[in-house]
Amino acid sequence: MKELICIVCPKGCHLHVDEANDYKVTGNGCPRGAEYGRIELTHPTRVVTSTVRCAGGRYPRCPVKTDQPVPKEQIFEVMRALDQMELTAPVQVGQVVLSDVCRTGANVVATRSI
Repeated sequence: MKELICIVCPKGCHLHVDEANDYKVTGNGCPRGAEYGRIELTHPTRVVTSTVRCAGGRYPRCPVKTDQPVPKEQIFEVMRALDQMELTAPVQVGQVVLSDVCRTGANVVATRSI
């Protein structure tokens, strides 16, 4: 049995996930916690937030994030792709700056206009 703290909402439920019993989750305060517990042990994912270089704007870097979670094992690959990028101002909030990053199906979007 694995113990996790749910990060879906600020409540922080203490989850118990029984791997031997088809990843049955207890301790969750809502259905989203049960889903989180199962996914965290079978195929963990995270939304990646970072910054990329930006030329010609007020700030030298533009904050970005993936528009959906990516597999946890590909986070460093995604970060290397972001490190190789350079945007040119103007950049609008919500603008897709990198499509299908590392073949994950996730797009990288700007989270600030520059």
